[in-house]
Amino acid sequence: MATQWLSPAEMAAWRTYIETTGDLMRAIERDLAPFGLDRGDYQLLAMLSEAPGQRLRLCDLADSLRLTRSGLTRRMEGVLKKKLVARVQSDEDGRVAYAHITPKGFDLLKTAAPKHLESVRRLMVDLLTPTEIKAVASAFGKISANLGAQQP
Repeated sequence: MATQWLSPAEMAAWRTYIETTGDLMRAIERDLAPFGLDRGDYQLLAMLSEAPGQRLRLCDLADSLRLTRSGLTRRMEGVLKKKLVARVQSDEDGRVAYAHITPKGFDLLKTAAPKHLESVRRLMVDLLTPTEIKAVASAFGKISANLGAQQP
């Protein structure tokens, strides 16, 4: 099969994505730094805060964060040490462990959330029209579905 090179418009889209994504994530992370959080910590705390009972099984949390078990262990080291999250064994099944956001973690998340939202708006959302927002969501929804379908 012959190589299908990118058109100029496709190349511009790809290069702009590549060149901008890292800068955007670093800028968002800089705005979280005064709270002692990085993007991964914030995402983990946000997921736990939205979960039923503010806790998730570790395996489910790893899946949601798109991490391996060892990756989740590394990700949780800091939030456990800071007592933002507690690791709790299941009362029903001792083989099951949960990550549970602590009151300290929830308070920190509530404090950091307005600054994070301001960052996301200032750096991305408010720069786009409603039509562009829908297009971004649609495009990345398709990319996510395609990547999910390719996983073994």
